[in-house]
Amino acid sequence: MNSRFTMGLAGLLLIGAGVAGYWGLMLSRTPVAEPVATPSAGIALEKTVATAEDQTRQPVVVLVHDVAPFTPLTAADLAVEKLRSAPAGSLSNIEQAVGRTPWRSLSAGTWLSEDSFEAGGTLARMIHTNERALAVAVDEVIGAAGQLAPGDYVDVLLFLPQGASNLQQSAQIVVPAMRVLGVGDQLGLTNDGKPASPALTAEEKIKQEQRKIAARTVLLAVPEPLVSRLMLATQVGTLRLAVRSAEEQRLAKYWAGENDATGHLDAANSSLFQFTQLALGGAPKTPVGSPVRTAAARPAVEIIRGNQVTQQTP
Repeated sequence: MNSRFTMGLAGLLLIGAGVAGYWGLMLSRTPVAEPVATPSAGIALEKTVATAEDQTRQPVVVLVHDVAPFTPLTAADLAVEKLRSAPAGSLSNIEQAVGRTPWRSLSAGTWLSEDSFEAGGTLARMIHTNERALAVAVDEVIGAAGQLAPGDYVDVLLFLPQGASNLQQSAQIVVPAMRVLGVGDQLGLTNDGKPASPALTAEEKIKQEQRKIAARTVLLAVPEPLVSRLMLATQVGTLRLAVRSAEEQRLAKYWAGENDATGHLDAANSSLFQFTQLALGGAPKTPVGSPVRTAAARPAVEIIRGNQVTQQTP
């Protein structure tokens, strides 16, 4: 009797142990819930980061839509954007622009500065105070096979054919180191480094490149003392534009340099041959840099400087 009771009790214990083990196994497979971040904590973190970034940015006044010239600006035309680096001279407060009138059309997204309200068209803002913009007629040969681009520097070459007023043909550099402002309707950069032409789509850029190849005019930035010379050269002979290397890094200071500009002008004058004499109409056909002593009948020495002729007695 005792043995049967013992065996029954052992069986119950065995069954209980099996049930307990199964229950423990099921509990171990139940996924543990992960802690969920509250939405308020994430929003607070984003605001903190945005505030820190905003403190490092600078306000810049921009146009929210296109503005026609001679139209006073209103607050509805303007907005303030925060940029990592504000452009030099840009306005930082809307009150600085409200009521002011631009002299030229401005496109949406343009950041405003004092230059936005100054008179002068696109071309006038591409040259310096000592320069003049002059258009030169070109063809595929004169214009370097249509490969000229705004920003290039060119030497203006002149060929003088032999004729009744010119007994000896010649070829010479009339004006060196001229900056190309534009080719056809394609313009370069203004003095503040902005593109002179509005942004174009990919299709418009392709069409503009095609028009550039077929362009018949080139805009040059000519130093003011040499404008008359270039104008005369276009009338008395055949021009060629010789492109200078981009490796000549000092070309931008060729005529603007305080020390070298005068020497470059003297060198350009002394290298002229016959062109100056033709422009004066009947002066002797000799190099400008080589004054000729006349015979006893003409004891004075004729000196030619640019378009001025003087007589000096030795």
